[in-house]
Amino acid sequence: MPRAALAGVLALLPAACATAPACPTGTAPAAFAELAFGRNADGRLRVTDADWAAFLAEEATPRFPQGLTTLDTQGQWRGADGRIEREPGKRLWLVLPGATFEEAATRTEALAAAYRSRFGQESVMRSLQSGCAGF
Repeated sequence: MPRAALAGVLALLPAACATAPACPTGTAPAAFAELAFGRNADGRLRVTDADWAAFLAEEATPRFPQGLTTLDTQGQWRGADGRIEREPGKRLWLVLPGATFEEAATRTEALAAAYRSRFGQESVMRSLQSGCAGF
């Protein structure tokens, strides 16, 4: 695609994202955030179940007291050194009623930074989506 055409498409994206469909009765606009936390370091399990429980209690719950969901995962990724790493992980799913993408990004980046620092992790994957939620 020519650069001028690509620039035109990119200019339309913010407007398209700003016009979300109306939510059905009983639901309201929300940001959804998923974070993927690896548990290995140097090829071995670094974050134990007790470490994860403490991280949730001390870092995640105070930041997201309304609630959260965690799941065990098994994944892989390519590290900065180019090697494929396979490791157990944890997935954190958050529903943030009324939050903008910017708010969700800021709040989840602080949590990801705390995890990277606490456990010496190279990265934490974060994914944001918009939609409707009802409780």
